[in-house]
Amino acid sequence: MGINLSKGQTIDLKKRDGGTLSYATLGLGWDAKVVEHRGFFGGVKKVQQNIDLDASALLCSGRTVQEIVYWGQLASGDGTVRHLGDNLTGEGEGDDETIQIVLDGLPPAIDAVYLVVNSYSGETFSEIDNAFVRVLDPAAGDTELVRYELSEAGPHTAMIMAKLTRGATGWTITAIGQKAEGRTAQELQSAVTAML
Repeated sequence: MGINLSKGQTIDLKKRDGGTLSYATLGLGWDAKVVEHRGFFGGVKKVQQNIDLDASALLCSGRTVQEIVYWGQLASGDGTVRHLGDNLTGEGEGDDETIQIVLDGLPPAIDAVYLVVNSYSGETFSEIDNAFVRVLDPAAGDTELVRYELSEAGPHTAMIMAKLTRGATGWTITAIGQKAEGRTAQELQSAVTAML
């Protein structure tokens, strides 16, 4: 189990042995809340709806978003960031969507990568449980290094989950947990730009 981050907390992204992390996998997971429906004859049926959340990575340089990697563009132009595909329901255990990043391969101008989540189908975070983002070290058998569990629900359709920032000694991760509105990563671009 990795380090559990609190909202606003920043830590260095390092391997378990303290070495520099050059390649990372970002996993995002969530569950739809179970809703009880009363039947005509008084019976109760528990239903878990499908919720289509989308994880995206916004690659930033200075105060500008340079590129967005999401379900509609599965890789950055240079191939250093890859989205492994869209999960339309959130069903199943573990990560629902995954983004791989070659940290030491990112162009020097890219100084931050924001991880955002949006509800493409328009459901709100009031309908979602157990949302999290985590960082894994693929070179160590996908060992979990860091996890940030989202605790805030509400009537918003998107969330700026976390950011990776390049520093003099490597990359850091900051748990953000900022509520936002938008059904696509492109609609969240202005919210991310305001944070740069």
